Amino acid sequence: MNTLKRALTVTTLIAVLGSLGACDNMSRRDRDTVIGAGVGGAAGAAIGGNALSTVGGAAVGGVIGNQVGK
Repeated sequence: MNTLKRALTVTTLIAVLGSLGACDNMSRRDRDTVIGAGVGGAAGAAIGGNALSTVGGAAVGGVIGNQVGK
């Protein structure tokens, strides 16, 4: 089980590092939207602890991130 957990952690790390390159040609507003959605989703998961609060937090965070630099 420990080997499986380690393999999953390494795979997740590789996926996250690979996805960072996708943000290279985003506009500032697009990047703020993605960051807001990520932070909102994490906050929703921490506060509510279920899928609905995570999705709701991501939606609200994305809207706030989109509107901040306007």
